[in-house]
Amino acid sequence: MATILREHSEAFVAADRAVTEDLGGGIARQILGYGPDLMVVRVWFDKDAVGEVHAHPHSQSTYVESGRFEVVIDGEKRVLGAGDGFYVAPHLDHGALCLKAGVLIDTFSPAREDFLGRGR
Repeated sequence: MATILREHSEAFVAADRAVTEDLGGGIARQILGYGPDLMVVRVWFDKDAVGEVHAHPHSQSTYVESGRFEVVIDGEKRVLGAGDGFYVAPHLDHGALCLKAGVLIDTFSPAREDFLGRGR
């Protein structure tokens, strides 16, 4: 029997009850809420974990909640810490190296269907 996925998350998401997905390599993520046009995701990184350089058709804006990251966007590198942020336009190559264990809060528009098991 196929699983039917919701078009949006519940209105309220309790972090202590939301699923945390271990992505391997010292990275884990938790979807904090989404609808067709927006998704918010918490991503934990261990020191030296690598978010490989990749691109996708979504706009992405990220807030550095904690830690220290070397972020590359379209070939330009910057070191960012708690309170900093970055924006990635659709289809631009981007990635991150975690220099000090921390958390990123990613927002995507539209929602990442691949994170929900769709479009894989």
